[in-house]
Amino acid sequence: MTDSVPPQPPEATHHLDATGLVCPEPVMLLHNRVRDMASGEVLEVLATDPSTQRDIPKFCQFLGHTLLHEHEEPAETGSLFRYWIRRK
Repeated sequence: MTDSVPPQPPEATHHLDATGLVCPEPVMLLHNRVRDMASGEVLEVLATDPSTQRDIPKFCQFLGHTLLHEHEEPAETGSLFRYWIRRK
């Protein structure tokens, strides 16, 4: 048996802090931020709304962007969700 190492998140060229916001605001901000990025650039998104676990992957799938990595970590008031998205 081998030890598997979780993949490291990619280095982001852009950052979006959507902590404290609730649906639909994180995805609306994400859409605006991605629109201003060049193809191939990576955006890191921070969010506290659990619905982003459903909404952000669907956003990427619908618009053709690549969800490179996602991670959930404990926070003081719930969870912090982190996403790395490559613009198509």
